Amino acid sequence: MPMQPIHLKERAVIEIAGADARAYLHSLVTQDIMNLPAGQTCWAALLTPQGKILFDFFIHALSGEGNEERFLLDAPASRRDALITRMTMYRLRRQVTITPREDLAVAVDLAEDAAPGGAIVYADPRYAEMGTRAFLPQEAAANFAEDATAWHARRIALGLPDSDGDIGSQKLFPHEANFDCLNGVSFTKGCYVGQEVVSRMQHRTTVRNRLLPVLADAPLRTGMVITGAEKRMGEISSTADERAIALIRLDRAATALENGEPLKTEEGISIRITLPPWICFELPDPIRRTAQEAR
Repeated sequence: MPMQPIHLKERAVIEIAGADARAYLHSLVTQDIMNLPAGQTCWAALLTPQGKILFDFFIHALSGEGNEERFLLDAPASRRDALITRMTMYRLRRQVTITPREDLAVAVDLAEDAAPGGAIVYADPRYAEMGTRAFLPQEAAANFAEDATAWHARRIALGLPDSDGDIGSQKLFPHEANFDCLNGVSFTKGCYVGQEVVSRMQHRTTVRNRLLPVLADAPLRTGMVITGAEKRMGEISSTADERAIALIRLDRAATALENGEPLKTEEGISIRITLPPWICFELPDPIRRTAQEAR
């Protein structure tokens, strides 16, 4: 059954334009913008100097005219103005304009052959099975559904983090939000804000905390604490009934499971970590075994 297009009102659009736009973005974000072709999209983040995620967003390269290049950012609406303020702070004397595009909206699950005029449709660059995203005129998006419950349930089942629901601001390092697995960071580009911390984490043998999909035997709520062997193992973030994304302390969870201690919320709901299809890192054996059983 084909998906119906959804207007994601929780997202906003920002345009970055100017002769220095490409170099400016490249110097700030985790992705390689210098090699992002016109018509292509990437997922990226702007970090603190200490390497934590301030904002995450999608960047789409438009075709430029003359020396001017243009990019559209698909960002969380709740933090659009804060993102513009932060990016303006880094602009300095560069020939760059940063403009909120009130005339544009973000949609998901829009088929390219059914897209209205002016729409830009692309596959989600994190994981193609998440479907399509699109920039399009507000008046066209007004004809779409606004209930994104089913879309978020699919996202949660696949373990893809949400800007507001899972990542937040100044809480997680890119590896903890799985940017290394979901095409959100380049390890070959030059310097950007927070790059040294990200590079050090890439070369560590393990990352202590990861956002991972979980499955429970009862509906979950955001903020529930996960425990095991009387220790805190993690916390539930975005939820869809019995499925959720949680920030898991991997070493503690592995030790508890190895010792036969189940993971539970403080309310007594049993939690099983599931294995996301895009995983690019080695899970400790006890977690991997139980994750395979929970599929």
